[in-house]
Amino acid sequence: MTDTRIRLLREEDWDEVVALEERAYAASGLSEGRDVLRSRHRASPSTCFVLERAGGFGGYLLALPYPLSRCPDLSLAEEGAVQGSNLHLHDLVIAERARGRGLAHRMQQHLEETGRAAGYRTLSLVAVHGSQVLWTALGYRSRPEIGLPASYGAEAVYMAKPLEPAGTDPALEPSSGAEVG
Repeated sequence: MTDTRIRLLREEDWDEVVALEERAYAASGLSEGRDVLRSRHRASPSTCFVLERAGGFGGYLLALPYPLSRCPDLSLAEEGAVQGSNLHLHDLVIAERARGRGLAHRMQQHLEETGRAAGYRTLSLVAVHGSQVLWTALGYRSRPEIGLPASYGAEAVYMAKPLEPAGTDPALEPSSGAEVG
């Protein structure tokens, strides 16, 4: 895939990011809007990326440090940077014309490499739109015991993945009686 590259999100990308985010989430009520999206980027510009393709904008990924077992509320802007050992993959959207080529997986791998290099121990996310199956295939495990802000809706699921050898982070181990997908 020599016609694609992943780079840091830049100021001139925001119109494309906002338009793609709205197409992906507005119908389900999960769209955040420009100001809230930009606040996620301001919290961690070194972990927010754009996919460039020969044909133009191919997608984006927003990630920021967030405590394990917590996530941003879609209705609230970030108030500042958060420190910690968990990197939260907040949003990953591939442009419609670029889907079906493994680019989401490629961007997620890029985030893993970035996270490991920066010393993060885990990745987390909230699966929406039935994407839990995809994220499970990429090594994330459901954490159904973790409550989510109402802004995600009733079907969303918190998921996490270690960035170090399995079994070394007790926070990711299933608790007694909890089913981990």
